[in-house]
Amino acid sequence: MKTVFITGASSGIGAALAKAYAQQGARLGLLARRKENLEQLRANLPNPERHHIYAVDVTDHAAVASAAEDFLKQCGQVHIVIANAGISVGTLTEHQGDLPVFDRVFQTNVTATVATFAPFIAAMKTYSKQENCRLVGIGSVAGIRGLPGAEAYSASKAAVISYCESLRVELRKNRIRVVTIAPGYIDTPMTQVNSYPMPFLMPVEKFANQAIQTINAGRSYRVIPWQMGLVAKLLRLLPNPAYDFLFSRAPHKARVEEAGK
Repeated sequence: MKTVFITGASSGIGAALAKAYAQQGARLGLLARRKENLEQLRANLPNPERHHIYAVDVTDHAAVASAAEDFLKQCGQVHIVIANAGISVGTLTEHQGDLPVFDRVFQTNVTATVATFAPFIAAMKTYSKQENCRLVGIGSVAGIRGLPGAEAYSASKAAVISYCESLRVELRKNRIRVVTIAPGYIDTPMTQVNSYPMPFLMPVEKFANQAIQTINAGRSYRVIPWQMGLVAKLLRLLPNPAYDFLFSRAPHKARVEEAGK
């Protein structure tokens, strides 16, 4: 039986991945802050008694490690770990009050990814030659080039992409595949608050199915949907003056203060 550990599992991409894996008969470890949401999710999954929930904030590294240790103890082997937890909020460096927001975004999107993978690697090394093992980082198209008004989010997702690449090379000799998935616009609570057009918006269930195909194949990197992958390649090729001209007036995600108005 495949065993899968997912952070940020209570809603959005994490919940969609949990549902898709449960339909395939996997045994799940589901971690998120909101216990009631996790309990409701588990109750609606096939074979709810197989799955373990952990009401933990991913920035609490000791609690994440404890949850990972418990799931390893319960399952013996963990095949797939998906560091999905993340937050997105508009930030502007000129506002001194946004500095704590920068810290929170990086702690949740970057450092928590490391804290999620770390407790599983030693165990995976003991059986990765016999079992397919995957560590999955969720990046973003926003991490490919910096977007205006999303300084913290773009920088954090760029960091996730680079971190996963470093880890991928490091663990290659151990036959542990590190997979980076960069979502475009996916229809989740995180994007539903956006007030601007979102090209190629994809239903979260469709994203989850394509992500699982990518993980099973052990692909090193993929942008989903493919249309955003094409856009991402073009963005990489744009010289800075052209990019700056095109995106300097792009719409901004609301800052915390603005969102509260």
